[in-house]
Amino acid sequence: MNSSPKTETAIVVGAGVIGIACAHYLSKSGMQVTVIDRNTIAGACSHGNCGYICPSHVLPLTEPGAIRVALKSLFTPNAPFRVKPRLSPALWNWIWQFAKRCTQRQMLEAGKHLQSILDSSMLEYRRLIAEEQLDCEWTEKGLLYVLQTEKGMHEFSQTDKILSDHFGVKARRIEGTDLCTVDPALKDNLAGAFYYPGDASVRPDLLNTQWAERLKQRGVKFVENCELQNIGKSEGQITHLKTSKGEMDADRIIFATGAWSPQLSAELECHLPIQPGKGYSVTMQRPDPCPIYPMLFPEHKVGVSPFQNGYRLGSMMEFAGYDTAIPKRRINQLRVSAKPYLITPYTEGDQQTWFGWRPMTWDSLPIIGQVPNLTNAYLATGHNMLGMSMATATGKLIAEIIQQQPTHIDATPFSPTRF
Repeated sequence: MNSSPKTETAIVVGAGVIGIACAHYLSKSGMQVTVIDRNTIAGACSHGNCGYICPSHVLPLTEPGAIRVALKSLFTPNAPFRVKPRLSPALWNWIWQFAKRCTQRQMLEAGKHLQSILDSSMLEYRRLIAEEQLDCEWTEKGLLYVLQTEKGMHEFSQTDKILSDHFGVKARRIEGTDLCTVDPALKDNLAGAFYYPGDASVRPDLLNTQWAERLKQRGVKFVENCELQNIGKSEGQITHLKTSKGEMDADRIIFATGAWSPQLSAELECHLPIQPGKGYSVTMQRPDPCPIYPMLFPEHKVGVSPFQNGYRLGSMMEFAGYDTAIPKRRINQLRVSAKPYLITPYTEGDQQTWFGWRPMTWDSLPIIGQVPNLTNAYLATGHNMLGMSMATATGKLIAEIIQQQPTHIDATPFSPTRF
């Protein structure tokens, strides 16, 4: 008499949106999944971001001119994109590798790979929201890039041309005189905007809590406040994890540890060149008038997210290590930066301030795949500023790689072996 095959088990380390997505697709494939996190479910970078699901963001951070902006920021404490001067060989090596990739050719190559995972994620999100009936303020209103000056319009029109010519991502150009009719919350003295209709947005905390709740109902176990302390290995495999809540073992271990991933490099015997790119947001009551569309202000590097019961300003990219401070000047900078664009840029009263460390890779691509020297360990990290946008396709890729199925998009560019 044949016994039924044993259900394969998996532990996902990290309960951000990437970890939740991995758990979803692994569970769908028939595995018994446990997700552990040092803090709470989606309590870090997945919590207070702007919630954009944006296929229009195909261009990587490694674009010509980016390194000039980074170096200039060394002497500009309030720069929205800033490298804080400090003695860190890992940081300066990262910047050197990043600088080498700031060419037109590399930008277009990386953009091609980013487009494949962003487009896949959008399709998966649509399926997920419908199938799971997630009530998370999913809207497909597109994304409005608003420019204050004619110079800004001219410069962004060149970006728009690259997006259109090389990636088929097309925008509608809106002149400043027409902006008020598109979104009455905008001031009437702006140069114009570019509208990308293919983007969507979501309220991140609602998405994550509801998605995790669906997974719990399906048998996925979440263990919060469970810190990974040590990784047990033998003969090229992980045998167990030592955690603050005891030893755990599983057939497969997936590390979705975001900006913390480099701290596992030695134990995973794998180079993980990730730097934490710190971002901030402030969430408040809706202003009057409140923007209709999610929008970005490229000249001031600020994002605006209008929610049904709230309103968020978010931005900044600080390379300042694992710094946990939320300086008042940075939050105030978000408010001030929105002033040139919006009739009512912010409201007073209750304000929720937040920071998150984005896991920044030097080539702008995520790290997805099997750990080179450990046959049952996998990485799902390094999503830069696009973790929300890439989460669903990442989870699907991890499940396909573990099941040894052909991947639905080419996963080779994201392999950990590339470093």
